[in-house]
Amino acid sequence: MTKATNLKILLSILFITPVSSENLLDIYNEALQNDPTYRAAEYSYLADKEIVVQGRAALLPSLTLSGSTNWNEYYQDKQLQQQYNSFSSSARITQPLFRLDTWFQFRQARSLTDAAEADFAYEQQNLLVRTADLYFGVLRAVDNLNAAISEEKAIKKQLDQAQQRFEVGLSAITGVQEAQLAFDLSKASRINIEGKLFSSREALNALIGREIFSLSELGDTLVVSNPSPVSKEKWVELALTNNFQLKASYLRKKAAKNSARSAASNHLPKIDIVGTESESETNQFNYEGLNFNGQGIPVPAITGRRNFGIQFSMPLFQGGAVSSKRKQAYLKYDQATENTLFAERKVIQEVRSQYSNVLTLVANVTAQTQAVKSATSALEATQVGYKVGTRNVVDLLQAEKNLYSAEKNLSNAKYDYILSNLRLLLASGTISPSEIISINSLLN
Repeated sequence: MTKATNLKILLSILFITPVSSENLLDIYNEALQNDPTYRAAEYSYLADKEIVVQGRAALLPSLTLSGSTNWNEYYQDKQLQQQYNSFSSSARITQPLFRLDTWFQFRQARSLTDAAEADFAYEQQNLLVRTADLYFGVLRAVDNLNAAISEEKAIKKQLDQAQQRFEVGLSAITGVQEAQLAFDLSKASRINIEGKLFSSREALNALIGREIFSLSELGDTLVVSNPSPVSKEKWVELALTNNFQLKASYLRKKAAKNSARSAASNHLPKIDIVGTESESETNQFNYEGLNFNGQGIPVPAITGRRNFGIQFSMPLFQGGAVSSKRKQAYLKYDQATENTLFAERKVIQEVRSQYSNVLTLVANVTAQTQAVKSATSALEATQVGYKVGTRNVVDLLQAEKNLYSAEKNLSNAKYDYILSNLRLLLASGTISPSEIISINSLLN
């Protein structure tokens, strides 16, 4: 029985509902809409875009309107003499003329917004890798379970034969006990792998928020090759230029520098153009002179004022707060510098590691492919020997077990190769949705 046949039988057992298989591109498109991690990153980016708007606002004119109404009562010897309304309104416009601290705050806000954009770009790329990792995690678990079922089946036949030989006196009870131990261990391993399969499926379900019943398998058209460019240092150069996490770190360092400059500018003069206009109205009753029905006559009094000028302020001493904040800001800039250096080294390490992994996995896939061919040839030879009586059923079952194990190892090597390639592209900042499309074309 071939691996593909076993897989179809297993899927029909595990995913009873007969539905069409879903491929990697289908899952990725749904993840763009439904993955909570990606959606949260998108909203975080949209929120951080407002930082630059707020920073720019501090450089633009500001207009403030205010107004009030008051009820006034005038008493003399505890006797109410007058009662009236008074109204007031004012408008104030301010245009910063020289605010170096505010200018550096605006530059800081712009860098933080750019860093947020870089973070979101990385999350877009990382979603490609996460989707592929979860997708092939399910296929990997299915292949491992196929191999475990085949191994358990082979050992069960060995156990049956050992019991038959013991019953007719051809072997000792220890042979039966050893075969029983091997069978029990293989059964426990198969149960454990079944649990991993369901866990892998649930992880993929959580990515898109619904249950997946069947996935397209990886076909036999995968061609492995060494990374291009072939130089490890070329990949490092690509990463230092394109890696979005590193870009975000550079931008946060720049933002920290502008924050320090802003704090250092707090001791400088601040000059604003200020204009105010105010008006007040008092509807006060006049009891002297004319009377109407025993009440005084309201005499409105309206006054207004306009002021325009240049406002100057300069902090001279604030208990050492200005100097302390400046020192704190430059220490945070030093911290950002070290964080950027760490991010740079981490990216370089990741690129070099993934590059070496791809090279190793290319050789591994080649070796595992040859191992499958050798296991297939060994099984064919064992089948011939079994027919002519030179090999027994135990030899035949062991040869079958070796073939399934080789096929499992080859599948795992292929999945590792695909994922390591994606991680190399992610680390270098050059991954794109076209990679998912290319991988999807390899699925059946």
